[in-house]
Amino acid sequence: MAKLLNQFKAGERGTVEKLTVAGPLRRRLLDMGITPGTEITFKKVAPLGDPIELMIRGYKLAIRRAEAEAVLMKTEGEV
Repeated sequence: MAKLLNQFKAGERGTVEKLTVAGPLRRRLLDMGITPGTEITFKKVAPLGDPIELMIRGYKLAIRRAEAEAVLMKTEGEV
């Protein structure tokens, strides 16, 4: 099943299917290593709900929920 990265819960894993934005935000996400085919594990959410912490390519990455909304994921059941 495909869903947006900002809809994940702690502990869920998936693979990036595609980025749904263009321009500077797309470039920023690509520069951070969020590229199609990359596996991401959703680690946790900050106390006030933003940012979220991800495990990607062996490092922890914190991004805003608004940025995560631009990442379409294939959930573990589909990978």
